[in-house]
Amino acid sequence: MGGHASGRELDTLAAAARAALVRRIEASGAWAADPVWREAFAAVPRHLFVPYYYVGVTGGFERRWGESPERGARERWLRGAYEDTPLATRLRDGELLSSSSQPSLMADMLVALDVRDGHRVLEIGAGTGYNAALLAHRLGDDRVTTVDLDPEITESARRHLAAAGYHPVVVTGDGARGVPERAPFDRIIATCALSTVPRAWLAQSRPGGRVLMPLATGLIVLTVGGDGNAEGRFLHTPAYFVPLRGASRPGGEPLQLGGVPHRAREDDLFRFLLALTRGTLDPQEAHALWEQEGRPQRERYGITVSGDREWAWLDDPEGPYAWPLPS
Repeated sequence: MGGHASGRELDTLAAAARAALVRRIEASGAWAADPVWREAFAAVPRHLFVPYYYVGVTGGFERRWGESPERGARERWLRGAYEDTPLATRLRDGELLSSSSQPSLMADMLVALDVRDGHRVLEIGAGTGYNAALLAHRLGDDRVTTVDLDPEITESARRHLAAAGYHPVVVTGDGARGVPERAPFDRIIATCALSTVPRAWLAQSRPGGRVLMPLATGLIVLTVGGDGNAEGRFLHTPAYFVPLRGASRPGGEPLQLGGVPHRAREDDLFRFLLALTRGTLDPQEAHALWEQEGRPQRERYGITVSGDREWAWLDDPEGPYAWPLPS
């Protein structure tokens, strides 16, 4: 059987797998607030953005590849491309450099971004180009800009986007500086973790604009004021992203968790508080606060940026619980 027929079969398989993914995301309720996104996920072929990816196997990673000479391997690659899981797309010496996010998390983030027709959107972290394609499908190519520091990543994102029929503006540069020549933006979305809010993004936002970014294993949604200030709360969703390259890596010394009960150490919400207050509260103080406040969910926390100050808080920006973010 020639490659042509198998290509058609793969197209049929892709359409069925994509429809199944759309049903799965729909069942999660991700689009309830903005069902227009369903159409974008139904239309954009994710497999064109992950020509190969890596899956964890015992002792390391196995590469799945769409051009594999073996038909079964191509089908495994295609099915995997439409699983609702993150896909590792770039590894160096076993370390994950880049991945394609879990589609249902992308749906959550795009809905929370609150995009309206006519908006101009900046995406920080081009990745495979898939998220930029979803945005371009909804808004049009000329309204979407995506930036990444790594020229290899922007080059392959451009290629994937063109193969899928999308041509948003893809810029190679430091995402923390934004893309001033394309500003102002109505919405800015980051797909890499940061430890502080880049002031350039606020300067490049329209007053009333939104910035959505991963920080401290959560997703913060900030509304930008006319004076470059911003404030907002975390979404309830946990989020673990590769750090922004070029930015200082969050982390540093391992925390001393002596005296913190094992149950809390393993708790995602406690670990979020630890990440948010790192360098300000020691883990024992954080644990006492966490228990006293009833083990707060992520959406009780927020961030305020005002002048040269930037702080995280629980319940109230002016309340008793506030912690400076690293400047």
